[in-house]
Amino acid sequence: MTSTLAAAAALPEKHSPLYLDNMAVGDRYTSGEHAMDEAQIKAFAAQFDPQPFHLDDAAGRATLFGGLAASGWHTAAITMRLQVTTGLPIAGGIIGAGAEISWPRPTRATDVLHVVSEVMDIQPSKSKPDRGMVTVLSETRNQHGDVLQLSTVRIVVPRRPGTATAATAVAGAAS
Repeated sequence: MTSTLAAAAALPEKHSPLYLDNMAVGDRYTSGEHAMDEAQIKAFAAQFDPQPFHLDDAAGRATLFGGLAASGWHTAAITMRLQVTTGLPIAGGIIGAGAEISWPRPTRATDVLHVVSEVMDIQPSKSKPDRGMVTVLSETRNQHGDVLQLSTVRIVVPRRPGTATAATAVAGAAS
């Protein structure tokens, strides 16, 4: 796994960080791509999810997967990497506060993954004016547009520096 993933280790250029103040419901973000292969699937499975259908094509053919399939957790890990490096440049990093994940189709060795995310809800915090919660719906798709993973995640997102202080000062002056 190290040699296969080492090639993907180079991070792309930085995007402008997203703050709560510059996000809106309906905003969409599309990540870069990650090409899967059999070696990655087997190496991840051997270390983290050693089930026969993730380790052996013949064993996978004897299951509902119909062949070698990546672990859902492998797909989730790649999704996270794509989000962090190219898809959702949240200021301070992606800090999850809860999630729901499903895998409607298996990820295959020939798949090229990318993530399409949409902001579904934004809730500024009433008790912590320096942040808020953003709900993001993400679809991890292959090169054919098939959805392999669907996730709804609540993310803690900071406000732009100075925004919380100004909002607190205005609220304090009004009382």
